Amino acid sequence: MNVQLHEGQEIPVTIKRIGINGEGIGYFKRKAVFIPGTLPGEEVVARVEKDHPNYVEARVRRIRKQSKDRIDPPCPVYAKCGGCQLQHLRYERQLEYKREMILQALDRYMKKTIDSRIVEPTIGMDHPWEYRNKSQLQAGKQKGKVMAGLYREGTHQLIDVTDCKVQHPKTNEITRKVLRIIEDLNIPVYDERKRKGVIRRIVTRIGFQTGDIQLVLVTAGKHFPKKELFLKEMKRRIPEVTSVLQNINPKKTSLIFGDETHLLMGNEYIEEQLGGIRYDLSARAFFQLNPEQTYKLYNLVKSFSDLNGDETVVDAYCGVGTIGLWLAEDVQELRGIEMIEDAVRDARRNAKKLGVQNAVYVSGKAEDWLGTWFKEGFRPDVVIVDPPRAGLDDRLVETLKRIQPKKLIYVSCNPSTLAKNLDALSSKFEIKRIQPVDMFPHTSHVESITLLE
Repeated sequence: MNVQLHEGQEIPVTIKRIGINGEGIGYFKRKAVFIPGTLPGEEVVARVEKDHPNYVEARVRRIRKQSKDRIDPPCPVYAKCGGCQLQHLRYERQLEYKREMILQALDRYMKKTIDSRIVEPTIGMDHPWEYRNKSQLQAGKQKGKVMAGLYREGTHQLIDVTDCKVQHPKTNEITRKVLRIIEDLNIPVYDERKRKGVIRRIVTRIGFQTGDIQLVLVTAGKHFPKKELFLKEMKRRIPEVTSVLQNINPKKTSLIFGDETHLLMGNEYIEEQLGGIRYDLSARAFFQLNPEQTYKLYNLVKSFSDLNGDETVVDAYCGVGTIGLWLAEDVQELRGIEMIEDAVRDARRNAKKLGVQNAVYVSGKAEDWLGTWFKEGFRPDVVIVDPPRAGLDDRLVETLKRIQPKKLIYVSCNPSTLAKNLDALSSKFEIKRIQPVDMFPHTSHVESITLLE
């Protein structure tokens, strides 16, 4: 029978491993205890926050025995923000942990035993800071001052993260200057609880290689008071911003963007360059947040594809065409599929700008298009999938098993859904290699590329 604990109770715990959200996991009287900010090997006294039937959520009160891998987080709001989970763990050990997370997921969700040697050491960064090209912050007001940040976990307390250590410094600088303009012009920021105000979120994106800067103001409605004055001040104070857009999101939702976007000033798109390829990015277009690691990731996809120029390739979650266009010159035919129509338009324009004539982009679900094409006699040699955290749709898994491309390359941002999908695919495909890539240093996120044949 499980032991009963009460909120506020202090318990001794020895941390055994790190969980999927970066928290330390130990046991108290055989019951799993999840404690953020702790590391394997540490002996801690923890305060019970919530007692669930099969596990306990707790907070560390004091560390009796400290791990040799523990370091002091350089970020002053690390403990409050929640955006990073692993700044207290030395970077070399973070890379090992991310490989271990994939192995744990495979062990948990796959019926077949997987040889651990197929999971390569994680590819990290030489300078694992200032790597994010996009900042998406909630606007708010505290003590009469306009600010932007992230909500502290489980609260409506906004934590100022406009000096974030993992953001490109320019995105931090632009956000701070935009806040001052909003404050000086007295433009109302949105209050989530009262559901009043105008400016909900401030989204800043920079092209690392081009220097282009895009600002998207997400507003609660179409009305944008003092818009002309705001744009005048933008030109005067932040002339380096090349694209200013308004996105309208009136819904009570955690989704950042609404469906409607309007250009206010400058260009509708910004450009980014990876290798020799330039991409146009609209406000809502998905693009990897870490350009340096993206370059490595796409080259790995190319290496795994092992192309000779005769292949037909499907990029099944193509976004703005990034991965597919990386391979286009080495394939006979490229087909891209994407749900977001804006991204499909971006992909077509990117292909045209690059002079790529062997690529076709369509809007819709991958499982629908692949099934239709298969009925028409099209069987791709290589299929690349880069799904969101929820992984592949069950219908897409069954479609892939039916059409059986020679190679399936799975780019994953979630080890758990990856392992579940690999378990389902393993009846028709053999897993050859899994390569973790650290796209988000100091967080618990794990990106990987799997080659199936």
